[in-house]
Amino acid sequence: MEVLAEGDILTVIQLMPKFGSQTNANIVWAYVALFGISPLKSKTKKLRLLLEEMAKLFEMESFKYQKKTYVISRAGIIEALSVTVHHTFPDNLTGHNYLKKIMIGLAEKEDHAAGRKAEEDLREGEKVKKHGGHLKDGGREEKLVPIKGILEHLK
Repeated sequence: MEVLAEGDILTVIQLMPKFGSQTNANIVWAYVALFGISPLKSKTKKLRLLLEEMAKLFEMESFKYQKKTYVISRAGIIEALSVTVHHTFPDNLTGHNYLKKIMIGLAEKEDHAAGRKAEEDLREGEKVKKHGGHLKDGGREEKLVPIKGILEHLK
């Protein structure tokens, strides 16, 4: 049993960089603590499994809920974790449903904002083209050629 616990602890330590900054790791630790991971000696496997699930969430930046996949940024994940950690629960958590419900709202908000940004970019591009200009990032380089030589060939 002790050998398994040592392997779990080693895995836990190796998972920490997957969360990015120390601030992110701290909020993840606060979240997994809501699952009742103490005493650590007897709950290292549970801790490892929870941290592996969180690392997967951070890596994929997406999650599934009721057969639907949602895409969410790391900033959205951190915001959802923060809301969850600051909520008072009467008992230890048994699943990620509360977190997922918060992330659904944030993911939909991010998706809506991305759609709005894409629409604004499209309108800006159309406006620039309409007025004979070029897009900022797709501008073309014009080459001026003297027409004197061309005019002589046309005679």
